[in-house]
Amino acid sequence: MVNRIPLVSDGYIFIFGALALAVVLAFAFGPLGAVAPVILACYFTYFFRNPKRKIPEDPCLIVSPADGTVQDVVDLEDDEFIKGPCTKVIIFLSVFNVHVNRSPIEGEIKCQKYVCGRFRPAYKDEVGFENERHMLGIENDRLKVTVTQIAGILARRIVSWVTLDDRMEKGQVYGLIRFGSCTEIVMPKDVEVLVTKGDKVRGGETVVGRIKD
Repeated sequence: MVNRIPLVSDGYIFIFGALALAVVLAFAFGPLGAVAPVILACYFTYFFRNPKRKIPEDPCLIVSPADGTVQDVVDLEDDEFIKGPCTKVIIFLSVFNVHVNRSPIEGEIKCQKYVCGRFRPAYKDEVGFENERHMLGIENDRLKVTVTQIAGILARRIVSWVTLDDRMEKGQVYGLIRFGSCTEIVMPKDVEVLVTKGDKVRGGETVVGRIKD
């Protein structure tokens, strides 16, 4: 399973490609020629890391779908999947954050939508509407949530390993964004939001919401 290895397999081509370039440049220009690509290979190894996380077991708890910083918490009048008032938590991922995405709840994928778009900086307020994005609607017997991967100025590819009707465990790795991006989670109003703007979150581990009794 992809979430049981320390590196995401999508990173291997970048890591070994940089190392191969280092070998070529070392033969052509000597050891100093290999310095830059070796540093790049180290960065790719760091970027594509997939650390183990301790997933909260309480079914009432909703976990962050990504590592990063909470950019904003926004009230919405409606959501196309949730069908009612809800709250959106926007998480900005810098190029130094873990970039795998995790399912915020246990449930089945009942909605999936990919939208082509622009590649504006991920910290811009409008990126959720203008940039390339991939949305999943996840449902269980207690609630529905949507989680959206949004490309940024450097994130030129959104990767997803799941599809409609797949069942995911809470905290399960399901996708990746390369190389600097934004992730949004939308929760219904009967969920108490437990994060605020500026909070640092860890995917699969930080609790972002709790189902109200």
